[in-house]
Amino acid sequence: MRNQYLSMLVLLLSILACQSNTKDVTPNDGASVTEVAETKDLSGTWELTGFFNYKDNKVVDSFEMNPDFRQIKMYTEDKVMWCKHKAADSSDWFGYGTYTYDGDRLTEVLDFGSKVMDEVIADKKEFTYELLLTDNRFEQIELDEDGNRIYSENYKRIK
Repeated sequence: MRNQYLSMLVLLLSILACQSNTKDVTPNDGASVTEVAETKDLSGTWELTGFFNYKDNKVVDSFEMNPDFRQIKMYTEDKVMWCKHKAADSSDWFGYGTYTYDGDRLTEVLDFGSKVMDEVIADKKEFTYELLLTDNRFEQIELDEDGNRIYSENYKRIK
C-alpha cells in the first residue's frame, strides 16, 4: 500500500513538473495549442562558421569560413564583445556593448571598438538582426529596410 502511495506521489509530481514548463498558446484560428516554454540563451562563446546570402528571403549562396580568419562573439547576461582575427591583416577589429534578445530579434548597441569600428559606431551604434537560435548554433540575419533578409553570419557555440 505504501508503495502505491509513493508511486502515485511520484507520478503526480512528474505531471506537475511538466505542467510548469508549458504554456497555452492560442493561434489566430482559435485552436488551443500547448507548447513547451523554452528559454534560448545566447550566453557563452560563439565562433563564426560561415555566411548565407539571401534573395527573396531564401538562401541562394553560402560560404564557409576561411581557416586563416576567425571571428568570436562572447555574450554574458547583457554584454556582448566580438573580435576578428585575420592573419594577413594587421588592423584590429573588435566591438563591445550591450545587447537585448526578444526571441527573434537581436539588438546590439556598441559602446566602443577598435579604431575602425569606432568610426562605424560614430555613425551607427545600434545593430538589429533577425536571430534564429538553437542550443549550439545561431544565425544573425541582416535585414533591408523592407524587412527582407540580405545575409547572415552563422555561429556555433564553442563554450
